[in-house]
Amino acid sequence: MISRMLKVISRFCTALLSLALIATAAAVPNQAQAQLTTPFVKQHIYSETANPTADIAAALKKARVEHKRVLLDFGGDWCPDCQVLDIYFRQQPNAALLAKHFIVVHVYIGHMDQNLDIPKKYDVPINKGVPALAVLDAHGKLLYSQQTGQFENMRNMSSSDVTEFLNKWKA
Repeated sequence: MISRMLKVISRFCTALLSLALIATAAAVPNQAQAQLTTPFVKQHIYSETANPTADIAAALKKARVEHKRVLLDFGGDWCPDCQVLDIYFRQQPNAALLAKHFIVVHVYIGHMDQNLDIPKKYDVPINKGVPALAVLDAHGKLLYSQQTGQFENMRNMSSSDVTEFLNKWKA
């Protein structure tokens, strides 16, 4: 009985999320709207089965070889603001900045209930909102951790805000 109720609640939440994503698409600034399709199709960004500890270790190894920094992006595919951040990451000049200066690791945090040891390790209070970012040097030293949910309202920010952030923290 409880299992059936949880399935119904899960389906209801999924339907609400779909409606929220469609509504979010209408609220996204013009730069992002150009890349959104109608109806809004969310991207798969965060792997639920990934091992973030192993992914970060591999990213740090690659960053040392390539003289880059590691950008940790905490969030979930369900998050409209995470979807907008991904759109901005794929736009120029951000895509070029990321390719040249960063190794990006997307860390799935579930609905604020999975892999929580990772943001805690990097002093990122995800309870203040996602997407949440941290920047590490190639040796794993924390250079920046988002403290106040600066990007949780990404749909009301612009691609240039992301550009400014990337330029500030590039290697």
